[in-house]
Amino acid sequence: MNICVFCSSSDAVDGVYGSAAAELGALIGRGGHTLVYGGGRVGLMGAAARAAKENGARVIGIIPEFMNRPGVPNLDCDELRYTRDMRERKTRMMEMSDAFVALPGGFGTLEEISEVITQKQFDFLKGPLVAVNTQGFYDRLAAFFERFYEQKFAKPAFRATCPFVASPAEAMAYIRGYTPPAPTSKWFT
Repeated sequence: MNICVFCSSSDAVDGVYGSAAAELGALIGRGGHTLVYGGGRVGLMGAAARAAKENGARVIGIIPEFMNRPGVPNLDCDELRYTRDMRERKTRMMEMSDAFVALPGGFGTLEEISEVITQKQFDFLKGPLVAVNTQGFYDRLAAFFERFYEQKFAKPAFRATCPFVASPAEAMAYIRGYTPPAPTSKWFT
C-alpha cells in the first residue's frame, strides 16, 4: 500500500514530534508499505523518510522545483519527483496514495488535511485519512471541526472522515482495519 504522510518540515519543533514521525516511518517500512511524502530531508518529513527506508520501505518524495536547493530535497529517496508548484505536488501525492496520515505540521499540513477531507466528502478519494494527535497537537483542530457539525456547516457523518488518534501505531491499525463508509451526500437536504 502507498501511504502518504503529511507533516512538518521544521527542525525547530520539539523532539517528541520527530520521534513520532520516525515511529510512523518505521511502521510503514515494517508493514511492507511505500511512503509517499513531500520529499524533504528535514523536520518530521526527514525523520519519517529515514525511518521508513531503514525499515525496508520504498520511499517516494514529491517536491516542488523551487525547493530544489542544497539540503532541502531528500536525495536518498528511491524516487524523487519534482513538480511545478505546491498544488501539483499535492495532486501527485493524492493520486499516488492509497491511505493518508497527518502528523503534526503547519499551514501546509492543514491545507493537505483539508483537501483530502474535501475530496473524500465528494467521494473522489476512497482511502483512509487519519491524524496522529501527538501530545494533543490536534485537540483544537478537532474541537474546531466539531463546531462544523454542531452548527451544520458539515454533516456529523463526516466526523469519521478524519479521526484523531494518539499514536502512529493507532494510525496504522486504523488504516489496516479501514472499511470505506457508505457514501453520504455532502449536501444538507
